[in-house]
Amino acid sequence: MAAQVRAVADRIGATPAQVALAWLTAQGPHVVPIPGTKTPAYLADNAGAAEVEPSGTDLADLDAIQPPVGARY
Repeated sequence: MAAQVRAVADRIGATPAQVALAWLTAQGPHVVPIPGTKTPAYLADNAGAAEVEPSGTDLADLDAIQPPVGARY
């Protein structure tokens, strides 16, 4: 799962976190990502997601990722 997100991120020149936020934003106006951050570096990374514009192929690749299975803990 993470490898698939990283592959899309590498392809479009973004970080996996930026791709995740851009994917959420692409879900429509009813979805508003609220990213958490601990450091100024994470804040800058999150803000950079506003510049990421995944293509239709990128979004389809992300949509095709299977959700995790099993208990969280």
